[in-house]
Amino acid sequence: MADLHDLPATALLALYRHGDVSPVEVTRAVLDHIARWEPHLCATYALDPDGALQQAQAAEARWRRGEPCGLLDGVPTMVKENIATRGTPTPLGTAATILNPAPVDAPPAARLREAGAVLLGKTTMPDYGMLSSGLSSFHPLTRNPWDLTKNPGGSSAGAGAGAAAGYGPLHLGTDIGGSVRLPASWCGVFTLKPSLGRIPIQPPYAGRVAGPMTRTVADAALMMRVLSQPDWRDATSLPAQDIDWDALEIDARGLRLGLQLDAGWGMALDGQVRAAIEDAARRFEAAGAVVEPMPAFMTREMADGMDRFWRMRSWLDISALPAERRNKVLPYIREWVATGADLTAAQVFHGYSQMAAMRDAAVAATQPFDFVLSPVAPCVAFAADWASPLNDPQRPFEHIAFTLPWNMSEQPASSVNAGWNDAGLPIGLQIVGRRHDDLGVLRMSRLWERLRGAQRAWPGPAA
Repeated sequence: MADLHDLPATALLALYRHGDVSPVEVTRAVLDHIARWEPHLCATYALDPDGALQQAQAAEARWRRGEPCGLLDGVPTMVKENIATRGTPTPLGTAATILNPAPVDAPPAARLREAGAVLLGKTTMPDYGMLSSGLSSFHPLTRNPWDLTKNPGGSSAGAGAGAAAGYGPLHLGTDIGGSVRLPASWCGVFTLKPSLGRIPIQPPYAGRVAGPMTRTVADAALMMRVLSQPDWRDATSLPAQDIDWDALEIDARGLRLGLQLDAGWGMALDGQVRAAIEDAARRFEAAGAVVEPMPAFMTREMADGMDRFWRMRSWLDISALPAERRNKVLPYIREWVATGADLTAAQVFHGYSQMAAMRDAAVAATQPFDFVLSPVAPCVAFAADWASPLNDPQRPFEHIAFTLPWNMSEQPASSVNAGWNDAGLPIGLQIVGRRHDDLGVLRMSRLWERLRGAQRAWPGPAA
């Protein structure tokens, strides 16, 4: 049997059910593993070993009575720090935040707790979640488990690194432009960015979702059974639906798949990334799918408009802080938002309107296809201490051209490992489905797991 910290949640629950392993044994194994690797990775925040063991002891007692309290009872789980958990401050990745304990669990954390998950603590993120990086003014620098000189991506930086390194099987991140898919791609794990409203979140915002980050599709499907329950606190949450999240089988024969290798703007596609995605497309073809090129549908105007809108939004937030706190924000972020002060109302409104333009273009482009295949990112993981692949605050979003449109169109999209480059860095395949077809994306991702074959084991961090 694999080490306990490496087992998926589905396997752990089977062991609990038969009495072969206890939640306390597993939680101790995961905590010991974190203690060994955390000095290298710096992926956690507010890690609570004592509290976790108390939760595990309660779960162990329930399993002994044959009365588990929910689908995740006793499974070690970690939550991104911007998802509130009661009693823990939510710094939002920045030293500018006043650290007040959260009074209640946000909806995703509440669902996990109700299902019996053992909440080990939180995972790191960059300032305000506005970077695809593990760089933060509050947290230590989070690093990529596959190569400590590289970045895990972000903004769900600690979740990506922790999921890859065996910090328990279940992790939860958030995504507004690629923030679960990018770290999943660069850390070699699985994630689902669900349809908007599928997982209630607080606070809700245009394009913002929470998503499971795991090492297997089956574990993500297990989390969706819990996380997809409606919650009135998110006014955008979808009504309850009877979705069989365990039904992960799909036949590729006859499926029409779009292959997108040109996003229309942004960084040029790395040759080895392109080769990995083309290889995935060929394997789907061999399984019976029809794969056709999908032309670019986004424009530079859409991208620049979103940049201007987000700059203004962030400049309003940061400029409202007292000078002492404002100066604690990561300099890259401060430089990025500074130009927001010079934007006109017309420029900001035009930028805001690009969300709708992007949504309409994405929906139209995907109409001929059942699913779309693409890279998650145009590159592999970059330098650990960089804020973005270009490390240029005036060009901060050139790497999110493949991920951003699906937030605006509210369509589900996954990142599943497609292989590695010559340097041993992971490459992510993005699978996009029609709006609300989250189960279809999980099914296609599970099919890809089978077509790809066994996943490469994490060997421990390479300095």
